[in-house]
Amino acid sequence: MDSEDRDTRRTTPSPATRDAERHEAEVAAGADRMPTEAEERAAPTEVTDEQRSHAREMAERGANQEGEGRIP
Repeated sequence: MDSEDRDTRRTTPSPATRDAERHEAEVAAGADRMPTEAEERAAPTEVTDEQRSHAREMAERGANQEGEGRIP
């Protein structure tokens, strides 16, 4: 069997694979754990002017983006 045959042949997933895919499709996205007290204390509570400016700049760049990476 040459490499082209190997790349184009069809396969049938096993029942175990189908069960695993079905289970994975039902899992909701989310955090795997809650933050620790130290993480809570270290988290910023206010947005700085520099962060606001950066967010505006990125929004403008995204709105005016052209080419391959553009999201319509």
